[in-house]
Order: sequence, then C-alpha cells, then structure tokens
Amino acid sequence: MSFVLSQFRLDKRVALITGSGDGLGRTAALAFSEAGAHVCVSDINTKLAKKVVKEIQELGGSADAWTLDVSENEQIEKTIRDIVGQHGQLDILVNNAGTAKRGPTEDMSLEDWNRVIQVNQTQVFVCSREAGKHMLKAGRGAIINVTSIMGLVGGGLYPNLSYHATKGALVNMTRALAAEWAGRGIRVNAIAPTFVKTNFARAVLMDSKTNQLVIDRTPMGRVAEPEELAGAFLFLASPASGMVTGHTLAVDGGWTAV
Repeated sequence: MSFVLSQFRLDKRVALITGSGDGLGRTAALAFSEAGAHVCVSDINTKLAKKVVKEIQELGGSADAWTLDVSENEQIEKTIRDIVGQHGQLDILVNNAGTAKRGPTEDMSLEDWNRVIQVNQTQVFVCSREAGKHMLKAGRGAIINVTSIMGLVGGGLYPNLSYHATKGALVNMTRALAAEWAGRGIRVNAIAPTFVKTNFARAVLMDSKTNQLVIDRTPMGRVAEPEELAGAFLFLASPASGMVTGHTLAVDGGWTAV
C-alpha cells in the first residue's frame, strides 16, 4: 500500500458514532470499519444499531452495538466509560445524533426548544468532554461534529430556528474546542451536509415542491446520497487530515458557495 493510501487507514482505532443505526451515522460506521477501525455503533434504537453491526461483521469488519439516548447526559457518561472499559481506548468520536422541530418561531414551545438544544448541542458538549478525557490521556484523538449547511446560513426553505441555532453553535464549538485541544493531540472538525437522502430528511424531501426548491437552490442540481459523505468522514477521522483542525467541511453541492 502506498504512503498516501495508508494515511486513510484506521487500524487499531476505536470509534464511537452517535445515532449510527441509520443515515449518515451508518455511513460513517461502514467507512470507518472498512478502513480498519473497531466501531461502537450507538443509537437510541438498539435494533437498528445491531443491524448495522451485523452489516459490518458480514463485510469482515469489527463492531459492537450500544444503546444510547443522547437526551440523557448520565447515560452518555456511562456509555463512554463502559466503551473505554471494554476496549481500553477511544480514538474517534462522531457527534452525529440530532433532531429538528420545524415550524414558525412564534408557535414554538420552550419544551420543544430545550429538547433541540439538548439533542443537537448539549449532548455534543457532554460526549466531547467525556471522550476528550480519555483522548487527552492518550495524547491523540479525532472528534467530528455533524452540523449542517443550515449552520452556515441564516435562511432556509422553512422556519426552523432551533435547528439553525444549534447547528450554527456547533460550527463555533468546533473552532473553540479545536483551539483548546490542538496542542494536546486532539483534532476537532465538523461536516456540514446539504439535504441527504436519509430518513431524517425524508419528510422534507417527500414534499415535491420543497424537493424541487432544494434541487433548484443547489448548483449541482440534486440532493446528496448518504455514501457521498463517507469520504469526508474518513478524511477527517484519519491521519490524512493530520494538519486539519477547527474546520467545517461543507459537503453541499455548492449550496454555500452562492
């Protein structure tokens, strides 16, 4: 194997991906496994997590399933503690789990606002803090936050204030944590996807009018396939991006370029 290709390997690494029973989390899990990592597939839906683990194992990879509800901070702490206890290390964290509550701001309840804040932002802090403790001891680690193109722009196709706010916060949390931990061996980056054909975006994309608006607004003229995010995840998790930290990589078909 050439030196360049070897830089994309994740052999002897242990990765935790939240919300990886489906969608982009599953994409990251399959990519990391193929690159040699052991993947801790975590999801609130245990059945989905186990299904992804089975996929990985059938492809010759290594993985195990973890039930994780990121709205429960104590559960996050225990899960990361147990993963390190079982595997002896944690080298990669992907903060992928997220939610949205679309609708006019004037109609949004404080309860709905607080839930989006917890799932999209607070849990990223808790996961990063807990994983970071172990990475700092090891002197190495990679954290990837999944934000959104809606964290880079103020206007969307429909009202979605709490989602915009939390995804924008992740962009700056990524910068701040990268700056804090860069000298201690941990890189922190983010991926900002466009609309992707996943269950998370299904409700939006199933509306023919909105789907067409997304296509018309995207310079490449289409939405993304989940597999098109695999390379971005692998790059930011691997030694190939060894000098990259604090960066948000837009995988958006040109959405944020115009």
